[in-house]
Amino acid sequence: MPVSDEFPPDVPDQPELVGLEREGHLAWVTLQRPEVMNCLSFPTLKRFRTLCAELKEDLSIRCILITGAGEKAFCAGADLKERKHMPDERVPHFVRNIRALMDDVEALPQPTVAVIQGFAFGGGTELALSCDLRIAAEHAQLGLTETSLAIIPGAGGTQRLPRLIGKSRAKDLILTARRIRAEEAERIGLVNRVAPVEKLREAALELAGSIAANGPIAVRAAKSAIDGGAELPLGMGLEHEASCYERVLGTNDRLEALAAFAEKRKPEYTGR
Repeated sequence: MPVSDEFPPDVPDQPELVGLEREGHLAWVTLQRPEVMNCLSFPTLKRFRTLCAELKEDLSIRCILITGAGEKAFCAGADLKERKHMPDERVPHFVRNIRALMDDVEALPQPTVAVIQGFAFGGGTELALSCDLRIAAEHAQLGLTETSLAIIPGAGGTQRLPRLIGKSRAKDLILTARRIRAEEAERIGLVNRVAPVEKLREAALELAGSIAANGPIAVRAAKSAIDGGAELPLGMGLEHEASCYERVLGTNDRLEALAAFAEKRKPEYTGR
């Protein structure tokens, strides 16, 4: 089903809400609503999901960085002003699409990096959790704050957070609606790296570049092996790993890696 068909017909198409910028083999996806802390409105979800569908098919892109415009917020979650005036019959459509966005991001074949500056609350933290890796500015704050609004995380937070940091720590954050700073988030494994805000983009590009420098088919296969096997019993997970390994055996990139090693040079991967 086309992405547009999953939205009410009167939801406008507004490309300016989420930007796409290509930088070599990397792509930046940027929420561009800094005036409202990059909140997720219906039109924003529509644009973001459309970009995910496009990026999924563009395997020349080797790593995707997801961020928000400005330094105040990565994403502050759902647009509560929009929700306040939303007719009751539209709410299920909105909830379904915000959940689907997180699933879309998680399902991208390319590795994804959440680049977090400022606040990432509620759906903002859930968006970061749907990415493979997270890098945050020193002043960033994260939290699944929904219980303070008398709801629960509804876009994957109750499922992805425990799998990342453990059930007990996840309950601590979700049941208290506590907000934590980047330093603590790194300590408990919620983010992978922390950088000064003025060096955040540089650090994110270094991380993404180190991924993009490797064999792109192998990187996608490794991501698939981890995501598909992590929740399986070990024996089944090993079988899944073996099937993913088979994807790389007949590739030109594997032959190029062997040749480059023998010739003592840097390999030039083409993704074939």
